[in-house]
Amino acid sequence: MLIPVLLMRKRHIIDKLIKMNAVSEESAVTFKEAGIINPNGFKRFTLRLVEQDILRQFGDKYYLNTANS
Repeated sequence: MLIPVLLMRKRHIIDKLIKMNAVSEESAVTFKEAGIINPNGFKRFTLRLVEQDILRQFGDKYYLNTANS
């Protein structure tokens, strides 16, 4: 069960990556570049999003996995 703060965090990350058109390794951005609030916070939660294949990581950059959309 996700608590509301984590659901809001997930939506915030997804919205910012969509706005940046971060959908591939070539367009991947850091959370700071995307304007994500507290880019270094919630590291374990971010890892979970990567493990769930919602996000993909490329070095210190992230992008949305659009294959699951």
